[in-house]
Amino acid sequence: MGFMEKIFGVKNEKEIVKEIPLGRIIAITNQKGGVGKSTTAVNVSAYLSDFGYNTLIIDLDPQSNSTSGLGVSPGEAKYSIYDVLIGGVSPENVIIKTRYKNLELLPSSIQLAGAEVELVSIMKREYRLKEAIRNIVGSYDFIIIDCPPALGLLTINALTAAKEVIIPIQCEYYALEGLGQLLNTIELVKRNLNDDLEIKGAIMTMYDSRTKLSEQVMEEVKNHFDKKVYKTIIPRNIRLSEAPSYGKPIMEYDPNCKGAEAYSAFTKEVIGNG
Repeated sequence: MGFMEKIFGVKNEKEIVKEIPLGRIIAITNQKGGVGKSTTAVNVSAYLSDFGYNTLIIDLDPQSNSTSGLGVSPGEAKYSIYDVLIGGVSPENVIIKTRYKNLELLPSSIQLAGAEVELVSIMKREYRLKEAIRNIVGSYDFIIIDCPPALGLLTINALTAAKEVIIPIQCEYYALEGLGQLLNTIELVKRNLNDDLEIKGAIMTMYDSRTKLSEQVMEEVKNHFDKKVYKTIIPRNIRLSEAPSYGKPIMEYDPNCKGAEAYSAFTKEVIGNG
């Protein structure tokens, strides 16, 4: 597989000098809801595309937050990822070009809520997503998969298709609850379905510098993950919370807020951590 060199001017805010292999597939997952999975998926994808990388975001969550977060109404498209997984529709016929250069979307729909049950009776059910995107992986520098808040067959499909995992963890009291189960699931997938899978790291979200709790949670996570915690911390930021309701990533909604600065920095970490 080839390599693509991306070079930005030294004085440019988007300065990145790095050779990036084509076809990096990253699953963003945590079975807990409300930890910032979709926010992370949307904003990392947007910044990757803004930095010049051909990027596809796959919305594998029936809630369709990544779809609506990019200004696409769920159900607006003729097909969705449901039709790819269950109906065998080619992803090329489902992918939508967003209004952002270099960024495309494989949208979700409410139909995906029933996919868990329908997948049970399908042969090689864990490989449906991997097989579906096999022929398009080489067309993208990055494929970002937004997983549902559960450890069912949809998430298993994402982990089987991905090469890398990023785990958003919110700076809240129950942050580590269920994390052992998630890590065990990832290890089982790696052992039985996808030996290329690797946890790239945990990203701390919703950090509030005014509380001692946020600091305590960060320390616990660092102890738990050792060196696999990203340096960038995503702050609790009202502009980040508002952006999805306008169908915009933060780089468009408010590019100068702290949330935008954090996701820009985090995206550069993701690029450099390949």
